[in-house]
Amino acid sequence: MITSEVRRVIEQVSRDRGVDKQVLIKTLEDALEFAVRKKFGTGLDIEVRYNEEVGEIEVFQFRDVVEEVTEPDLEIDFEESRKLDPECELGDSIGTKMDATTFGRIAAQSAKQIIIQKMKDAERDVVYESFINRKGETINGIVQRIHRGDIIVNLGRTEAVLPAREKIAKETYRRGDRIRAYILDVLQDSRGPQIVLSRRHPQFLISLFSTEVPEISEGIVNIMAAAREPGNRAKIAVTSNDSDIDPVGACVGMKGTRVQSVVHELKGERIDIIPWRSDPAKFVCNALSPAEISRVVVDEANRLMEVIVPDEYLSVAIGKRGQNVRLASKLTGWNINVKSETAYSDAMQSGYGSLMGLPGVGDSTADVLYEQGFYSIEELAKASVEELIQIKGISEKKAQILLESAMQAVEEKEEGNGTTGEEDDGMTGEEDDGTTGEEDDGMTGEEDNGMTGEEDNGTTGEEDDGTTGEEDDGTKKEEDNCESMADQGSTEDATDEVC
Repeated sequence: MITSEVRRVIEQVSRDRGVDKQVLIKTLEDALEFAVRKKFGTGLDIEVRYNEEVGEIEVFQFRDVVEEVTEPDLEIDFEESRKLDPECELGDSIGTKMDATTFGRIAAQSAKQIIIQKMKDAERDVVYESFINRKGETINGIVQRIHRGDIIVNLGRTEAVLPAREKIAKETYRRGDRIRAYILDVLQDSRGPQIVLSRRHPQFLISLFSTEVPEISEGIVNIMAAAREPGNRAKIAVTSNDSDIDPVGACVGMKGTRVQSVVHELKGERIDIIPWRSDPAKFVCNALSPAEISRVVVDEANRLMEVIVPDEYLSVAIGKRGQNVRLASKLTGWNINVKSETAYSDAMQSGYGSLMGLPGVGDSTADVLYEQGFYSIEELAKASVEELIQIKGISEKKAQILLESAMQAVEEKEEGNGTTGEEDDGMTGEEDDGTTGEEDDGMTGEEDNGMTGEEDNGTTGEEDDGTTGEEDDGTKKEEDNCESMADQGSTEDATDEVC
């Protein structure tokens, strides 16, 4: 290693592996110093330097100048030191260059092993530093091999792994196939950098659109939210910073070319592109497209929206196996409970009747409570005296009586049917009208009416251009017609909105 070839090796490795030249030099110096100390002992005062002029690594042994030598490895006679440096004095430390041949084969081999290991470590650090800043990007690679369901991807200078859990279910790959994926994470461990890829992450969908749609990369159009059921269906919400540019149309492209490129990359995943709205109720209306929305009841405290749709749109709003409402919930960040107009009307009438059944509650009191958003005794039982006394005509004493009566009625109702009031009024409404409607009427209705309705209204518009077609007039219509109309007497956390 201590030859004029060292310079050539350092330059070549630095160029081919991308490792900084000074890092290589320091690695070589440390490795050789370790090998020398291993052979001659750790007590020696050794210094290793790289001589760039001749391209060699030189090893110097430093000894103290003394009159009488007692430790030859650490001391040098004054007269002998004068031969090396005429100006040296007693107590000085003088260095002598060691003969490379004295290192021996074992020392040279040790130095070689350390150099190789440190070179690998340096290369790993370079790879890690180059990829840690690319986390969140989309990258292309070649399938190298498949190990226990995980796909090992060759990225050129290093490898990455696409875990089985991050693959789209329908996809199959063979060695040599090209693959595009999202850099999910970059980890550093003893084996080197571990680059984890994903094709299921919602950000992968966003990244693909950023590549295909120049307006997104230029910052004119923004993707505000994305939700996926990978390989099956997805929704994205978009907005534009330029009033002259339609964000939905920009993402669809001429004759659907832009969105079709994304659909093709995701192996046929259907993509709904909807306008984003800052108003949560309007946003939910858009997200449930292509269903028409009659009314939205907003419960901000529980981040819940009860969405009422015409009976014929129930299966469309819920979607096949609840897919449409699930994606809408993920996209908007709100819990969504879909009901038909008939079921909602029945529930309201039942709730009004239950209020009328409370002691001391007549038509006028029931009307006031109903206007304030207390549609059932269960909702009234959850209120507080402070809330009720804010209602005109209800004193503190009457509020306490109402609460006690409502809570007692709820307890009796629970004892009578063995369920909680929440289940009776909340989830049951969804099960009786929402989920059950999908099973009894939804699946058939979806096939005969629901899915066909989607085809007519745009859900299968991706057969033509990969979108649900709401960019044409479906979602746009809902966007224009979805106007907030808070009831005058609504509570702070329950608001009626009509779309």
